[in-house]
Amino acid sequence: MSFIRCEALACWYLRQARDLPWRHTADPYHIWISEIMLQQTQVKTVQPRYAAWFERFPSIASLADAPLDDLLKAWEGLGYYRRARFIHQAAMRIENEFSGRFPRDFDALLSLPGIGRSTAGAIASFCFRQPRPVLDGNVKRVLRRWHDQPEATDKELWLLAQQALDGAADPALWNQAMMELGATICGAKSADCNSCPVSEACISAWQVDTAVEKQATVAVIDLHWQVALHLCPQKGIWLSQRPQTGIWAGLWTPPITELNDAPAKAPTHVHLLTHRRLHLYGELADGAPSGTGQWVDDISQLALPTGIHRLLEKQRSV
Repeated sequence: MSFIRCEALACWYLRQARDLPWRHTADPYHIWISEIMLQQTQVKTVQPRYAAWFERFPSIASLADAPLDDLLKAWEGLGYYRRARFIHQAAMRIENEFSGRFPRDFDALLSLPGIGRSTAGAIASFCFRQPRPVLDGNVKRVLRRWHDQPEATDKELWLLAQQALDGAADPALWNQAMMELGATICGAKSADCNSCPVSEACISAWQVDTAVEKQATVAVIDLHWQVALHLCPQKGIWLSQRPQTGIWAGLWTPPITELNDAPAKAPTHVHLLTHRRLHLYGELADGAPSGTGQWVDDISQLALPTGIHRLLEKQRSV
């Protein structure tokens, strides 16, 4: 990577970077949580939740000691709840195996649940100034365009990312600048080459056609779920905890029955997940509930999926 490109990108970042709270710290706990929250979740959604998280869990020790239900409640609305379960597991590992201190060794970072190579690279570079690249979706897109390799594999991109980082003076600054460039200038829907600080060194500059760039095709499967609503003015609503694996694992919902065929009536709410489209049919249930569960008079105390919250809101408006 040329010195000119490194300097131009670094100067641009220092002038134009968005003011985000996790950019004001090198604390590995804070960087870790921000990186996990930002996976498949928009910055505007993460910002208020990031601050609230550390009010609730000010240290890794408090995180490790908390019941999993508390973490799931704190994570409510961010989606992909497996991330919260991995955070809990990793916090306990850090407490038990690393005396409560975040490991600096890269392989040790990778050994923690939920921390992959890119997240480990962010922690290693932002917190410990180690020359480890970050390869999130934004960085992948920038590298493919720079080198005009739209079909480049992850293996090839890791090599390109490391080569670029090796030419930079500050690993943390370089990684942040690459991520920022992809998030704001070299976007998936449009490439603003006129505003790009390194367009002159980009093979694809002013030739990017976002319509024909390779897009991952995700097959979405439709599921039809009947949601039994046992409501009682004195007791509240009957909820049961979902299994620890599968959709909405570990969260609390009214009893759900998966239907083989779509009912003739329209669903109360349709909730889209990455690979699933959930058609939820709210049904006021007669009689006493059966099976494992409990009456809940204040649902704000338990972690419910966003889809169930939306269904309940629509049910109340009927």
